[in-house]
Order: sequence, then C-alpha cells, then structure tokens
Amino acid sequence: MPTYAAVDIGSNSVRLKIARSQGRRLQEIYEDREVTRLGEAVFQSGFLSPKAMADTIKVLRRFHRVVQKYGTDQVRVVATSALRDARNSQAFIEWVHSATGWRLETISGIEEARLIHLGLVANLRVHAWPAMLIDLGGGSCEVTISDRGHIRETVSLPLGAVRLTNEFLRHDPPRKSELESMRKFINREIRRVAHRVQATGPKVVIATSGTAAALAAMAKSLVQDSRSKQLAVSRANGVRLAKMLSRRALPERRKLPGLGPKRAEIIIAGAVVFAELMQHCDLSGFRYSELGLRDGLLVQMAAERDRSTRPGKQLESDRWDSLLAAGKHYRIDMVHARRMREIATQLFAPLRTVHGLSPDYKEWLSAAAMLYEVGAFINRFGRHRHAYYIIANSEMLGFTLQQRRIVAAIARYVGKSVPSAGEAPLKALPVTEHSAVIRASLLLRLARALTLGRRGAVERVRSRVRDGEIVLTLVPRRRASVDLELWAVEKERSYFREVFGRELSVTVA
Repeated sequence: MPTYAAVDIGSNSVRLKIARSQGRRLQEIYEDREVTRLGEAVFQSGFLSPKAMADTIKVLRRFHRVVQKYGTDQVRVVATSALRDARNSQAFIEWVHSATGWRLETISGIEEARLIHLGLVANLRVHAWPAMLIDLGGGSCEVTISDRGHIRETVSLPLGAVRLTNEFLRHDPPRKSELESMRKFINREIRRVAHRVQATGPKVVIATSGTAAALAAMAKSLVQDSRSKQLAVSRANGVRLAKMLSRRALPERRKLPGLGPKRAEIIIAGAVVFAELMQHCDLSGFRYSELGLRDGLLVQMAAERDRSTRPGKQLESDRWDSLLAAGKHYRIDMVHARRMREIATQLFAPLRTVHGLSPDYKEWLSAAAMLYEVGAFINRFGRHRHAYYIIANSEMLGFTLQQRRIVAAIARYVGKSVPSAGEAPLKALPVTEHSAVIRASLLLRLARALTLGRRGAVERVRSRVRDGEIVLTLVPRRRASVDLELWAVEKERSYFREVFGRELSVTVA
C-alpha cells in the first residue's frame, strides 16, 4: 500500500499530512502543523527574514524525521505566496534541500487553487453546482468556481491575512482609518471577481484554511447551536464577527472560542476579507472544510499512480482542460494539434519495446503534441525556442515544474535542431531524464512528419518490429496522397537510426 506525504509551506504556517492508499481511498495516518510566519517580513521588505527561514527549517527537519519513520513512497513539498513574492526565495529553496534533501517547488496561485479544488472534489460529495471555493491563507486568497468538477474560473488575490495585517493594521485594536484603508484595498481586489461570481450564481460556497475554521467555530458559538455538526458562517454572522473582532484588543481576542493565540493576531484582516467577499459577491454564507492544499497534493500523487480511480480521472480532466485553455489562448490550430496527439499516441504503444519510455511519457508526449506550436504566438522565427519557454513557464495546471520542463523539452525539438546534453532544455532536467526526452522528442518528430500536410492525409499509422527493423505502415484517407508525409519521414530516418540503433522503413497500406 503506497504511502504519500504532502508538505505545504505557507506564508503563515507549515503543514504536513501523511496518507496511505487503502483500496481506492486515502487513509490519513499522520498530520502536523506549526505557525512560523515565513511570509511576515516578505510583505514588508520583499525578503524572507533569517529568523523565519530558520524557524521553518527547524520544523521541516522534524517533518523529515516523521516522513522517514513512516517509510513514505513519495513526498511532495510546495511553497505558496511567501516564496512567490520573496526576492531571496532561491536561498531558502537551497537551504531546504541541504537540510532535508527535499526539492521544494514554488507553485503559482492558480495551481494552488487547482490542487485545493482537486482535494475537495475527490473527498467531498458536492450536491449542488456550481460551487465556489475560497482558500484564504497568510499571503493570498484563492477563489475558484467549479461546475461538476470542472474549474470554470479561478483567481488568486493578494488578500492573505498576514499580508493585510502587516500592510494596514498598525495598532491594536486597529484604528478606523486603518480599517477603512484595508477595506478599500480588499474591495478593489474583490471587484476583479465579483461580477463573474454573481453571474455564475454558486449554489454552494466552501471555505478552507485556518481563518475559515476560526470564523466557523466562533459563528457556532454565536448561534448557540451545539447540535449542529456542520461548521458554517452566514453572511450576517460573518459581518457581525468582522465588526466585533476589529473592536477587541489581542488579549480579548485570544479568549474567544475557536481562536488560537497565533490566529488571533491576524484574524481581523481575514474576517474582513470574508465579510467583504460575502457582501460584494452576494453570497448567503459559507461552510468550512478542513481539507486543503495538502489534501490535493496527496490526491494527485495517488492519482498519478492509479488513473482508474475517481481522483485519477479528475486529474486527467484538469490537465486536459488546461491544455485546451492554453491552445485557445495561444491561437493554436486545435484540429491539427489533436491530430498530432492522435498520431503520437498511435506510435507510442506499438513501439514501447523500442523506445523503452515509462507510461508517464505517453501523457507528456501527448501534451507536447498539443502545444508544440505555441511559440508561433510570439514569432514564427525561433518558434521552437519560444515554445520551450512558454510551456516551461506557463500555467499547465496539474503538471509539476519538472513535468512542464519535460513537456517543453520534448516540444522544443520538432524543427531542424536535435537535442544535445549541453543545451538548456536538457540541463534543466535530471540527467536520468535526458535519454528519455530525446527518445520522446523523436516520436513527436515522426508524428509531425506524418501530419505535415495538415490535410489529415494519414488516417492512422501501424507500427511493428521486423528483424530489427521498424516498419511504419501508413493508412491514407480515401483518395488522399501521402507523398509529402513519406518525404518528411524519410528525412528522419538517419536520426532514427542514431537514436534507436535500428532502421526505419515506411510502407503505404
């Protein structure tokens, strides 16, 4: 039974969750959390403070010992808003690697929202759609609109509780002028999404994170309903809580039910964000879920191992939606892109004994086939270099940084140049992936050759190994000429021999 560990390094706290696959479900076996305020100095000076980094490293070392104790099969460590903004983030990333051996990945706000969405839809039964998800952390607030498991809208707003507290609230309790300035800033950001949320009309609003948990616990004490098992906050109670909290000093706030001593320091800003969101987006309230980013990370790790599960299909859906969105944004010829993907897939399975690629490369090859033309959006001259940069640095939701770089490297070499170990696309990857990327890029070159005419002349391609020779049999569409495609494949024969050490021949059915 595979065991997974997810580490979420947030602007306010660091969290660890370990889970084990049991059948088709993940069973939590360990969880830990500690407030380190890694992002506190970032939102003032633009730099991670030495103390916050040291405190976080201390926690990560403890997490590392726990992860080793449970013998986890896979660990994924991600950081969010604080490292996205910090100018010295690379120093911290290297410190983490030196202290634990973990490779820390800084994810975008949009990917953070997607992972939270993945964790929620994989673990919750949502009975009404569309659903709105709100995750308010220390540095940012992710807002997502989901319809039957598909993300329709998502945005990351700079409305984290630590960020806002440090930026606006200088006194305790805060002065009216400070609260007013903060509200104006919050409302400016909320206006970016309010009209889209209202137009969607979410039937369910689910909030995650510590701020939502604290507000839900306080709201429960307000209504004095000890029988209710659901933690929820109505709009009226959310506004009431924001006003009440802003009038109380820290020692008083710390005595409130459901509000821990550290959370009490930043709860005013978080409460105001929720109150303003509910009012300006015309929300009746929200219910709290303890699920979050770490749950999405665990679900994705398990889904990548077994695609037959519900989370596995959700991950495939997320990735496909992202590829389609990228194609639309960069004005790709999607008919041709889908055809390239189809032919590349037809080459992959029959030639697996030749190329020796892992099953994961089938998906990465498919993604490269869909996106290899994005570079032309910038300029057709040098478009393959542009394609690499765009793919490696784009919002390919559901793909890790290394996976994006693999897809980008495969897509980079469909022109005249061929990959070599000293070039940047391969140098950005572990040495263990170099040979695989070269072999996958050659399969994509063949797929491009077989679709060169853009007329769909080749309906399908059959591949077989015969006496050490690779034979491709092209099945043309009715009355279609495949002369151009035969010529293009012929040009790849010498490179095919160089990479695979076998001859390539082509016949027409």
